Amino acid sequence: MRIRRSVSRFFLLSVFPAISLAVAAYFGYHAVWGERGMNALASVQANLDIEKQRLSEVEGARQRLEHRIALMRDRNADPDLVEELARSQLMIGAPGQVAVPRSAH
Repeated sequence: MRIRRSVSRFFLLSVFPAISLAVAAYFGYHAVWGERGMNALASVQANLDIEKQRLSEVEGARQRLEHRIALMRDRNADPDLVEELARSQLMIGAPGQVAVPRSAH
């Protein structure tokens, strides 16, 4: 009887720590390897860096286009840019000149 009581008391006293350990292990596993864990955070940050670089490239291209558009405004049209665009679009030049098409840069 006495052994039975001590065994049952041992199991009762070890149930709470065992459950606590299981819960801690469950949440610890998901904190590191889960869908929103530390490993997922690292991959998301890598993707974010790639997208930031792509954004900076697109912003640079946009600034170049805005600059070219500003040069083509009605009153302040840059004659060199207008001539460049006319030659590239119409493939014409002065007499004696040869127009060679090239890819856009």
